[in-house]
Amino acid sequence: MAMTATILHADLDAFYASVEQLLDPSLRGKPIAVGGGVVLAASYEAKAFGVRGGMPGRQARELCPQLIFVNGHFKEYQRLGDAAIRVVGDFTPLVERISIDEAFADVVGCTHLFGPPAEIARTIRARVRRELGLAISIGVARTKHLAKIASQVAKPDGLVVVDPDDELAFLHHLPVELMWGVGPVTKARLGATGVETIGQLAKLPGRALERLLGPAAGEKLAALAWNRDPREIKVRRRARSAGAQSALGRKPAEERVFRPTLLHLADRICTRLRAKSRPGRTVTVRVRFTNMAVVSRSVTLDAPICATRILADLAEELVRAILAERPKQKTISLLAISVSHLEDSWDLDLELPLALHDEARRPGTRLGLARWAADCAVDKIRDRFGWDAIGYGSVALGISRSVPDAFRELAEKDL
Repeated sequence: MAMTATILHADLDAFYASVEQLLDPSLRGKPIAVGGGVVLAASYEAKAFGVRGGMPGRQARELCPQLIFVNGHFKEYQRLGDAAIRVVGDFTPLVERISIDEAFADVVGCTHLFGPPAEIARTIRARVRRELGLAISIGVARTKHLAKIASQVAKPDGLVVVDPDDELAFLHHLPVELMWGVGPVTKARLGATGVETIGQLAKLPGRALERLLGPAAGEKLAALAWNRDPREIKVRRRARSAGAQSALGRKPAEERVFRPTLLHLADRICTRLRAKSRPGRTVTVRVRFTNMAVVSRSVTLDAPICATRILADLAEELVRAILAERPKQKTISLLAISVSHLEDSWDLDLELPLALHDEARRPGTRLGLARWAADCAVDKIRDRFGWDAIGYGSVALGISRSVPDAFRELAEKDL
């Protein structure tokens, strides 16, 4: 582990909303939200009223009556996000991009060219502001975890450098939700035991934390609370899974709702898997009910899959099992599918026609191959005429898409 603070975490501030204010100067200083039925992103002025991403538009308007909704300029998000990361890359080749608007960088070998890490961070911030018109906050620390927390503390439009001698003093007074892996559910569990700061979490006995969060999560958070994070910058990252989700608002847990939604999600996922020749063996579905309860189920297959209809059928079967176990849950708010255990290369094994009950879901059977061939034909048409040129029946007939696919694609990691 490095003994000096050379890791930077650079994060564009309220990125999507800031781009909209950049494109339309009349929106500057006003509470705006990207989206409509669902808030995709909010400006700092809107966040001051409690508006946040993922919130239903109606609720956002109740919190902030003067809220202005705008349509997203997704190509501009991609262009400006890429440009900002290129600025970081001008100072070091060790850049690990983790989303469209944030990246880690290690400047350990570049200080003799550009000055100390803090000076490099100041130069990056100045260039992004001058060249792109956007604000970017940067945290500088000895570890990735601490650098990311420092950039959150620096927001909006700031710079925080954590001295290696003062790491724990800086870290332990901060709220626990700033830690990687602490979402609303984990925060609530910790809060129920009186743990609200990272320092309080650090002082919990290991077994108590494991009983509360499970062995893996407990061990991970305990290490991070003491700034034990040996992860290095990974310049070339490949996703270990591919997933998609759809926020439904408040919809009945019925086939007419979940079936076309799952087929749409499977279509998005499998298109990506086929494009990179990376089928996967494990299918996981997640259902969130309107009481915020979340249930996941998964199945691991004998052979990897990347056919849309096969994935949709498997996902539908898992969702039906979840709903059958919870007959009192009548409404759902989110559906998600992910495919993991991805293959680095794919050799399809053909299967004999043995009249198995699940032949349509086995990629090497006659039916499985037919589904894959149909998908490949769809891919070719879309490559030439665009995504909307062709689709699957129940999806093409129309499902509610509160979040545009173009927005979702911005968050998809490279396979």
